[in-house]
Amino acid sequence: MKTLFELKQAMATIGQQLQKTENELAAKAMDTTASLDDIQALQKSKADLQARFNVIKEQHDAMEAEQKEKFAAQQGIKGIEDPKQKVISAKASLIRATMQKQAVSKEVFQVLGDNDTTGGNNFLPKTVSNDILMEPTVKNPLRGNSAVTQITNLEIPKLDFTLDDDDFIADTETAKELKATGDVVTFGRHKFKVFAGISETVLNGSDANLVSYVDKALESGVAAKEKKVAFATSPKSGEEHMSFYTPSSDNYIGVKEVTGSDLYEAITTAIADLHEDYRQNAKVVMAFTDYLKIIKTLANGNATLYTAQPEQIIGKPVIFCDSAVYPVVGDFSYSHFNYDLNALYDRDKDVKTGIEQFVVTAWFDHQIKLKSAFRIAKVTATP
Repeated sequence: MKTLFELKQAMATIGQQLQKTENELAAKAMDTTASLDDIQALQKSKADLQARFNVIKEQHDAMEAEQKEKFAAQQGIKGIEDPKQKVISAKASLIRATMQKQAVSKEVFQVLGDNDTTGGNNFLPKTVSNDILMEPTVKNPLRGNSAVTQITNLEIPKLDFTLDDDDFIADTETAKELKATGDVVTFGRHKFKVFAGISETVLNGSDANLVSYVDKALESGVAAKEKKVAFATSPKSGEEHMSFYTPSSDNYIGVKEVTGSDLYEAITTAIADLHEDYRQNAKVVMAFTDYLKIIKTLANGNATLYTAQPEQIIGKPVIFCDSAVYPVVGDFSYSHFNYDLNALYDRDKDVKTGIEQFVVTAWFDHQIKLKSAFRIAKVTATP
C-alpha cells in the first residue's frame, strides 16, 4: 500500500504532466496547421491524466483524513481545531472524569477558562460556570428583567445616583427604607446543589450529547432555584430576604401589600400606588391562571379581550410565572441575582434508581435592593 508521501509525489508528478498537456492542447487548438487527430490525441491524454489524478487524490484525501483523526485522538483536546468542539470535548472530559473519580487534566481546565498551575483546582471552570449559572436554556422569567451577575463579595448602592442632599428622594417610603436599612446592598453566599442524573448510555455516548444533556439539566435546576427563592411563601431560614413575599417585621422591611375587591383592581391599584420613579418602568409578574381569571371576569362573554395583549389589559407589561402565587408589581431592575465565582462539582449515586448524579454546588444571593420599588397585589379577604 502506498504511503501518504508517495501519493503526494504521484499527485505532483501527474499534476505537472496534466498542466503540460493542457498547455499543449491550448497551443494546438490555436494552431490552424495542426491536424484534428493531434488535437484529439491531446484531449484523450488530458482526460486520461485527469482520471488518474482524481483516483490518486481520492486515495490521498482519505488517507490524510484518517491520519489527522488518529493524530487528534492521540493529541486529545490539543488535536481539535474547532474552538466550539474543543470546549464541548473539554466539558465532556470534565464530566466523565468526575463521574469516574479521576483527576481532571490541566489542559481541560485551560480550555474551559481556568489556568490551574497547581493541579489542585477543584472549582468549576469559568466556561462551564457561565453556561450553567449565567445563561440557562430553561428560563427563569425574571431573567432579562432582574439583574444577574457573577461577582464575589458584591456590594452595590441601592440607588443608581445620589445628589448632595437627601431631599431629592421624592418617595417618602424610599427615604424611610434607606434610613432604616442603609444605602448599600451587600450580597451573601447561600449554598445550593443541582443534580443532573446521567445514565450509563448517555455517559458513554458522544461528547455533544453528553454535554447538552448535562448542561440542560443543570441549567433547569438553576432557573428553578431562582424562581423558588424569589417567590417563596415560606422561605428557608436565612433566605427570607430573597422572597418578595416575606412580610415586614420588627427587624425586616418587606414589600408593601395592596388589596382590591378582585385581582384586576388589586393590580391596577398596586401600579398606581408605586411612586412615579418606579411606575414608569414597572412590570407585573403573575401566574397565567390568574391572568385568565381576570380576562374571564372582564370579558363577561365578549371574546375580543382574549386576543388582546396583556399590557393592553393590565396597563403594564406582564411577565408570566406560575411561581408567583400573588402578583408582584414593580421595577424589576431593583431585583438582583448574584452568583459567587466559586462553584464545585462532584458526583453522587441515586441508590434507588442506580443513576449516577453529576452535582454542581454553587453559592448565590437574591437581593431586592429597594422594597419600595415593588407592591404585592392581593384580593381583599371576604369576611
